[in-house]
Amino acid sequence: MKELVFRSEKGNPVTTSRMVAEKFGKRHADVIRAIENTISQMSDNQRERTFALTQSLVAMPNGSYREAPIYTMSRDGFSLLVMGFTGSKALQFKLDFIEAFNKMEEIIKSSFALPQTYSEALRQLAEQVEESEKQKQIIAEQAPKALFADAVATSKQSCLVGELAKILRQNGVEIGQNRLFSWLRENGFLCQGGERYNQPTQRAMEMDLFEVKKTTINKPDGSILVSTTTKVTGKGQVYFVNKFLKDREVA
Repeated sequence: MKELVFRSEKGNPVTTSRMVAEKFGKRHADVIRAIENTISQMSDNQRERTFALTQSLVAMPNGSYREAPIYTMSRDGFSLLVMGFTGSKALQFKLDFIEAFNKMEEIIKSSFALPQTYSEALRQLAEQVEESEKQKQIIAEQAPKALFADAVATSKQSCLVGELAKILRQNGVEIGQNRLFSWLRENGFLCQGGERYNQPTQRAMEMDLFEVKKTTINKPDGSILVSTTTKVTGKGQVYFVNKFLKDREVA
């Protein structure tokens, strides 16, 4: 069974609209609609703390993929969303999620537990040093000699294309944000025109090199503005650093 609650990139317990839909036996589109109705009554600050809109790839029967919206939500966001859910099993499902949130919070707390004694602190430090040395050894063994091993250190979080350009410059590749955008378009990683200009191509998404962050903004006149941002995944950062360094050696 899938985990109902998981840890976000920021280290907070969250769940998703798709997980809620599956657990409560509802259509995902209906859950999305309920979330957006809830969001429309919230301030920007409240919305940022409770719901976040992203895009996910959904497999189609013909083997292709399409982008679909999916929300992640905090415990508070989940509570607001399911407040009106009713049915014979709804209460039990709500309790299942609450228990999952509690467990994840305990896991997060325990992972940040502070040492209580001097000897415990020394032991934790020794364990961290040992683990760090193991990771360095694995990286050194797996990375080709021509590649910078510290490129792997960028793999923890997604970054903007401009930030990737800075990472490349730190690794000796002279390129700026605009030139990098052009290169990504010319080499089939980003779309070259239309509504999807500078958004990842299908091939790049299937390679897990990018993710698309979409933010919904409610304007004072009642209209909705959707802001789209292309971000490079950790896997993508390593991929492009290695590719540029290899191409530079060949040249």
